[in-house]
Amino acid sequence: MPTPQPRKMPLRRKLIFTIDFAIIFGILSAVICNEIVVRAAHNKLYSDTNVIPANKVGLLLGTAKSLANGTPNLFFTYRIKAAAELYRAGKVENIVVSGDNGRSTYDEPTAMKEALIAEGVDSTHIYLDYAGFRTFDSVVRLKEIFDQNRATVISQKFHNQRAIYIANRLGIDLIGYNAQDVSKFYGFKTMLRERFARVKVVLDFLLGVEPRFLGERVLIK
Repeated sequence: MPTPQPRKMPLRRKLIFTIDFAIIFGILSAVICNEIVVRAAHNKLYSDTNVIPANKVGLLLGTAKSLANGTPNLFFTYRIKAAAELYRAGKVENIVVSGDNGRSTYDEPTAMKEALIAEGVDSTHIYLDYAGFRTFDSVVRLKEIFDQNRATVISQKFHNQRAIYIANRLGIDLIGYNAQDVSKFYGFKTMLRERFARVKVVLDFLLGVEPRFLGERVLIK
């Protein structure tokens, strides 16, 4: 009698299996990377100017001043408020504003500088980083361009957590000052993107990704 041949998995079942595997793998990756990022920032986040340690430099992470529909961006508003609070409390002497300026019509750093000045921050203590296209770039450039190995990052809690994870991998002593957060409904899309961003940043280090630009060093007095 001929030897029985193993039955091949039908194409449809194979496709369903592949999709199920990809979904499960994606969920597990998101959970694991989220835990890695959260643990990296343990005991390094503050929301009170009275207890946060002082640093020479604050790293303010950029975002757009307005949403696509023209309304004010609360992420922007709250980050400016937080940075000004730190400065007035004497917990940072200088602020590096790092954001995207990849298009002539889009300039996060300048908009944030103007808002900081309006809040009473001395313009001579504000340094602009126009190549902070991603949080990864902003933190790398803090070390490589602005020559800082210790600083305070200023953004919402979820954003600070990821920045601190990056800093830990680079040997930067970074603590975070949490700006006021937004409602779950308002920030739903941002928080969804954050799940993917946490997976990507872990992969960035595994793959040896580099910032888009570096350049000449900037002296912070």
